[in-house]
Amino acid sequence: MKNINQNKKINSEVVFGAHPIIELLKAKKRKLYTIYTTNPKPKVWSKIVNILPKYTNIISVTKNKLDSLSDNQEHQNLVGLASPFVIRKKFFSPSIHKFVLLLDNIQDTRNLGAILRSAYCTGVTGVILTTKNSAPITAATIKASAGLIEYLEVYQTNTATSAINLLKENKYNIFLATVDNSKSATNIKYELPICLVIGNEATGISKNILKSGQHITIPQVQSNVSYNASVAAGILLCLMSTETKLIT
Repeated sequence: MKNINQNKKINSEVVFGAHPIIELLKAKKRKLYTIYTTNPKPKVWSKIVNILPKYTNIISVTKNKLDSLSDNQEHQNLVGLASPFVIRKKFFSPSIHKFVLLLDNIQDTRNLGAILRSAYCTGVTGVILTTKNSAPITAATIKASAGLIEYLEVYQTNTATSAINLLKENKYNIFLATVDNSKSATNIKYELPICLVIGNEATGISKNILKSGQHITIPQVQSNVSYNASVAAGILLCLMSTETKLIT
């Protein structure tokens, strides 16, 4: 994630866009040190100023400056400097974190953000990200999640194999989203605690973990096509969550 640390005193990360900044403030998991915006203020400013901490610096700049700060033009005239996103250090407890999502080598930041958005909406209580060959959590990822990543508990492992080992140790029921040799996701009885595994956009789930759980697939018109990774994740997460009564 892009760092702006001019005074070398505060480790800060960029966050941009209306929803990411609003959700960051509402979640109250990290601090918003500075917010850069235009003058006149964007229309959404009225929703932000009422929840803005007194310690946050408000600085008016040009749109070009916001483009530069965010390395993006989708900032909606709002760019913030916040304390780093908090990564969970302790693995999940199946008695508390009943619905967990493992993302195996998801490489597109927008896909990652879209999946995390769906994870929040469907009641996922823990997300596992692999650090090797995977997209990192960036400002663009947070924007794609509409800021909803701020409410999620995120744990990182080096590889999917190490994540699977931890899941098995903690007695999670593991379901892998695949296309071949899979049962229809609509014909499965899901029992908590569960973990859904979503694989790489192009190659799917890593070969070394393919025998780690039940393979499930989404019904579709033709077998020689497949859903986008983020779309598939959203459908399966919703199905599993409603089947286990986590959401109704």
